Amino acid sequence: MNGRAEDRDGRLRISVVVPSWRDAENLEALLPELSRRDRIAETIVVDASGDGKAERIALSSGATFIASSTPNRGEQMNLGAAAASGDVLVFQHSDTNLEKAHLEAIEAALDDPAIIGGAFFRKFDGRHPRLMWLESVARFLTSHGGTLYGDQSIFVRRDAFMKLGGFAKIPLMEDVEFSRRLRAAGKIAVLDPPVESSARRHLRKGAWRTSIQNGLFIVLHKLGVSPHTLHRWYYGGTRDALMPSSRAKSRDPVAKPLS
Repeated sequence: MNGRAEDRDGRLRISVVVPSWRDAENLEALLPELSRRDRIAETIVVDASGDGKAERIALSSGATFIASSTPNRGEQMNLGAAAASGDVLVFQHSDTNLEKAHLEAIEAALDDPAIIGGAFFRKFDGRHPRLMWLESVARFLTSHGGTLYGDQSIFVRRDAFMKLGGFAKIPLMEDVEFSRRLRAAGKIAVLDPPVESSARRHLRKGAWRTSIQNGLFIVLHKLGVSPHTLHRWYYGGTRDALMPSSRAKSRDPVAKPLS
C-alpha cells in the first residue's frame, strides 16, 4: 500500500478507490503513476473480472486488491470505501488521469470545512473535433448544479460518504444518483485542472453516436426509467450484461460512465 503511514505535515489522507472489470491494460498505465503520488495514502483496486493479471498489476504497484463477486461499479466502490482508511475518498475510473495538480486541488478545496466533496471538470481532447464545443457546455452545466459523473474523479470526505450510505446498488447511473444526494448534502467544489479520460469508446463506436446515446440514457433516467431497464438496453441482454461467464458476450457489465 503506497504511503500507508500517517502524513507528518497534517495533510488529509487521500484514499483512491479504483473499480475494475477487464481493465488490466488501463490499470497497468494508471497504478504506477498513482504509486508515485505522495499525496495518496492508499490505492484500492476492486476488481470484478477475476483477472489474475489485474491482481498482479495492483499488488506490484503497492495497491490493495479486493476481488468482487458482483460486476457492479457502485457496489465495487462501496467495497473499496469500506476498506479505505483515508479522510477523503477519491473514486477513480481506471481510464482517467489523476495528476499531482488534481490532488493539490482537492487538498486546497477541502481546506474549507464546509465543502464535503466534489469532482473535476472534464477535458474532451481526443474526440471528434466537431464535438469539442460540448466541453464548454459540460463545464457550464457542472458549474450550475449539473450532475457529477463517474469519470470526473468524484471525491468526498469519508464521514460524509458514510452518512450518505455510499452508492446505490443499481446496475447503471450510480454516479448520477450519488451526485444528486451529494449535492443535496452540502457544499460542493468542481475543480480545475480538468481530468481527461480515454476516448477509445468514442473513437470505436463513433463520437456522435456515443454522445447522443449517452445523452438519451441520461434523459430517460431523469424521466424515471428504471436503471435496470436502462442497463438492459445499454448492454443488450440482462444475462450477458450481468453475468461475467465465459458464454457472455464481450461487453463490460460494470456501470460504465456515460461520457
